[in-house]
Amino acid sequence: MNLVVVESPAKAKTIKKYLGPDFEVLASYGHVRDLVPKEGAVDPAAGFAMQYQVIERNEKHVQAIARKLKEASSLYLATDPDREGEAISWHLYELLKGRRQLGQRPVYRVVFNEITKRAVQEAVANPRELSTDLVNAQQARRALDYLVGFNLSPLLWKKVRRGLSAGRVQSPALRLIVEREQEIEAFQTREYWTVLADTAKEGKAFEAKLIQYQGDKVEQFTIGDETRARAVEQGLVQAAGGQLSVERIERKQRKRNPAPPFTTSTLQQEAARKLGFTAQRTMRVAQQLYEGVDIGGGAVGLISYMRTDSVNLANEALEEIRGYVAERYGADHLPDQARRYKTKAKNAQEAHEAIRPTSIRRLPAEVAAHLTKEQARLYELIWKRTLACQMEHALIDQVAVDLGAGPGNLFRATGSHVASPGFMRVYLEGRDDAREADDDEERQLPPLEEGEKLALLGIRPEQHFTEPPPRFTEASLVKALEEFGIGRPSTYASIISTLQEREYVVLDQKRFLPTDVGRVVNRFLTEHFTAYVDYDFTARLEDELDAVSRGEEEWVPLLEQFWQPFKQRIDHIEEHVKRSDVTQEALDEACPQCGAPLSIRLGRHGRFIGCTKYPECDYTRDLAEAKGQEASAPELVEGRACPDCGSALQIKRGKYGKFIGCTGYPKCRHIEPLERPEDTGVTCPQCGKGTLLKKKSRKGKVFFSCSTYPKCNYATWNEPVAGPCPRCGWPILTIKVTKTKGAEILCPQPECKHSEALDEQSLPGAAGKGHGAG
Repeated sequence: MNLVVVESPAKAKTIKKYLGPDFEVLASYGHVRDLVPKEGAVDPAAGFAMQYQVIERNEKHVQAIARKLKEASSLYLATDPDREGEAISWHLYELLKGRRQLGQRPVYRVVFNEITKRAVQEAVANPRELSTDLVNAQQARRALDYLVGFNLSPLLWKKVRRGLSAGRVQSPALRLIVEREQEIEAFQTREYWTVLADTAKEGKAFEAKLIQYQGDKVEQFTIGDETRARAVEQGLVQAAGGQLSVERIERKQRKRNPAPPFTTSTLQQEAARKLGFTAQRTMRVAQQLYEGVDIGGGAVGLISYMRTDSVNLANEALEEIRGYVAERYGADHLPDQARRYKTKAKNAQEAHEAIRPTSIRRLPAEVAAHLTKEQARLYELIWKRTLACQMEHALIDQVAVDLGAGPGNLFRATGSHVASPGFMRVYLEGRDDAREADDDEERQLPPLEEGEKLALLGIRPEQHFTEPPPRFTEASLVKALEEFGIGRPSTYASIISTLQEREYVVLDQKRFLPTDVGRVVNRFLTEHFTAYVDYDFTARLEDELDAVSRGEEEWVPLLEQFWQPFKQRIDHIEEHVKRSDVTQEALDEACPQCGAPLSIRLGRHGRFIGCTKYPECDYTRDLAEAKGQEASAPELVEGRACPDCGSALQIKRGKYGKFIGCTGYPKCRHIEPLERPEDTGVTCPQCGKGTLLKKKSRKGKVFFSCSTYPKCNYATWNEPVAGPCPRCGWPILTIKVTKTKGAEILCPQPECKHSEALDEQSLPGAAGKGHGAG
C-alpha cells in the first residue's frame, strides 16, 4: 500500500477514486506546522533560525497520517503545486522524520495542475524530489512577515493605539487606498461645456459633438461657463442657417481580440465585476471546483489549479477547445492557429496553466444541477472565458462623419457596429468604470454621403464637471496590487480581508474608504517607514523571493539585507518619536478659547480638531470645519418615507459608516442599512425559499440572515456554506474561526456536535491568525 497526502479531505476523496486499491489518500488539513507565536521564533542572530511547532488543531491529522504510514511501503506528498504546497509537504516530511515515524520508506513529491484521472496518474508515475528552493522561498516570506509583524505592531501600540498591527504587504496596500482618498479630497472640480447638434435622416435621429468653432479646435475647457456656451450656441445657429452639410466620412474596421484565460488576479476582478463576489469568496468557491464536485458517478475536479500567474494552456486543452468551437460555432469562428498568450509571471516554477475547465465539454448547463448556485456561476464564468480565448476576433465597423455648420464650424458624429461578433458571441470582459463601457455600445448612423445636406433640428449646450478618480473597488484594487507588484495572486484575498478586519478600511457602496485609524497608521508608516511601504521596494522584495524559489538567490542573505536597516529604524522611532507626533497633525490656526495652536487629533470615535493645551483647555470641533466646510443639508432618500412614522428618510453617518435613518429622530428611531447586503448564495435551511444575506448588527458585528425576513427569522453569526451536515443532514454548515482552534466547519444545529478542521488553503487569510504575522 502507498500513502498519498493532500491538503483537504475533498481533494483526497477525488484523488482516491483515480488511484485504486493500492493507494490510501489522507488529508493534512492545510499547514501542519507554523512559527511559535512568540518573540524569538525567528532569530536573526542565529542565521534566522526558525522555531516551529505543530498547529494544535492539526496534530490529530498528523497522528492519523503517522498511523497509516506504518502500513505503507512509500509516501507520496501531493500538496498544491506552489510554494505553500511545497512548504506543507516539507513540514510534514520534517515532522515524520523528526519523530522517527518515516523509517526507510521512500518519499516522493508529486504535482498536478488539475485533478483528473490522467493528470493524477501521470504525476504519480513521474514523481520528483522536494524542492529546497521553493521551501526556502516560503520560509523567507514567512520570516519576513513575522519580523515585520512582531516588531512593527508593538510600536504601533505605543505610538498610536493598543491593539493595532501592521504587515509587510498590507501596509503598501493601505497606502494605495489612503492616497486615492487624498487625491479625491484634493481634487478641484472644474466646469466645462460641450455643444451638441441634433439632426436626422430618413427618420433616424442622431447627434454630433462640436469639434471646431470659427476655425479653432474645441478642447475640453474651451467653453468654460454658461455665458460662453450660450454665445457659441447663438453663433452656430446663425452660421448654420438651419442645416448641416456632410463634409467628410471616414470608415474603418478594427479588430477586437478576446481576453486571455483567467489568472488568479483576473478571475478575482471579473468575479467582483460580474458576480459581485469578494476576492475571498471567489477563491473559496474556486477551491471547491478544483478539489472536486460529485456531478454523478463520483467527484471530479472541474477546473485547473486556481492560484496561478500564467495564461498558458496545455496543448491537450487547446485541441479540445478548438474542436468544440468548430463543432458548436463553425470553422469561421476558429482562428487558423491556436491562440497562445504570454504570461507576465517571472517565476517559471510557479507559472502553471491558466485557470480553465478540466474539460470544455462539461457544459455549464449540464453540471449546474450538481453545483451550488455560486459554484455554477463561477464555473460558467471560467468556462465562457476559456472558450472565448480560442475563438476568432470580432470585427467592429466604425464610421466618423464631420458635419459643417457654416464656415469654420464642424460637428462630429461617430457610429460603430459589430460586423462579425467572433468571440463576443460567448464572452465580453467587464470594465471597472462605467465611463469605459462606452466602447462596447453600438451606435449606428444612417447611410450618409459627402456633400449632402441635413436639417439642423437644434443646438444643445450641456454642462459638465470634471470628476475625481474613483475609489477602489475589490476588482480595481486587485488590479492595482498586481500592477504595483504588491503581494502575489494567492495573497490578494487575504490582503483585502486583513485591511477590513483591522478596521483600517471600510466598504461604502462597494468601494473602499480608509477609516480615521487607517489614515493615522498610514501616515505613521509613510513618514517613519517610508522605504517599507514604497511600492517599488515591495515589488523588488517579491521579485527577490521569486529569485530564491528559482535557486538564483540565497534566502538568508536576503533576510540579512532586509533586517539590519529595518531593526535600526524600529529602535530609532521607539526612542525619538513621541506619541503626540504620530496622532496629532498641526494646524495653522489658534484656539478661539485660549490662543494655543490647534491640531487634528485621533480620538475614540475618529479624528477631530482639539486644542494642544488639553486638558487645561477643552476646546474641540468637528474635523469638517478644518476644511472650511459648512454643515451640509441633509441627504434625503428620494421616493421613500419612514415605514414607522411617515417622515422623510435621511442618509446619516454613524460609528460604523453610513446608514438610513428617520428625520423624526429621536421621536422615531427607525434605521436600516444603506447598502444591499451581500448574498452568500446559500439557501436558507429553515424556509428553503430565501438565501442567507451578510449583514451587520447595530454594533457592527457581522451576521447572516434569511433574505425573506421578517417572514423567516433564521439567522446565524458564523459564515454559512452549503451542506449537508454529514452527521445530521442539516442543509448548511458554518465556518467559525477562533485563535485556539483556527478555522473549523461546524453544524449550526445545537444538538449536533459535528465539527471538522477547515483546510486553510480554502479560506484565504485564515492561516497565521493570532500569530502576529503581517
